[in-house]
Amino acid sequence: MKVGVIAEGDSLDALVGEDFGHAPYFLIVDLDTYDYTVVENEYAKGDGAGYKVANAIVGLGVDAVIVGGIGTHGLKILQDAKIRVLYDADGTVEENLDDLKNRIELEKKFEGKQ
Repeated sequence: MKVGVIAEGDSLDALVGEDFGHAPYFLIVDLDTYDYTVVENEYAKGDGAGYKVANAIVGLGVDAVIVGGIGTHGLKILQDAKIRVLYDADGTVEENLDDLKNRIELEKKFEGKQ
């Protein structure tokens, strides 16, 4: 699974970004290996940043996005692209990836038990 994490820094120990469009980086992380690529947010200082970042992330082929906060326009773009969005995240990138991994394992465990 490929995860985009909006981040304040360029490593796994960076804090998750609070502002989807204006955080300085996003990390594209392989959830199995934690190998990642750093993408500098070229839209961070301009208008319409959330919209532009959402479209850029859709183009990167991620399955999920982790962020502290996201506006309705960016959220809709990601959801329309069938990208899972986990918002209200805090802590480090790695902590949130661990949480997502655990959540997915629990979902698999309880699939079909309804």
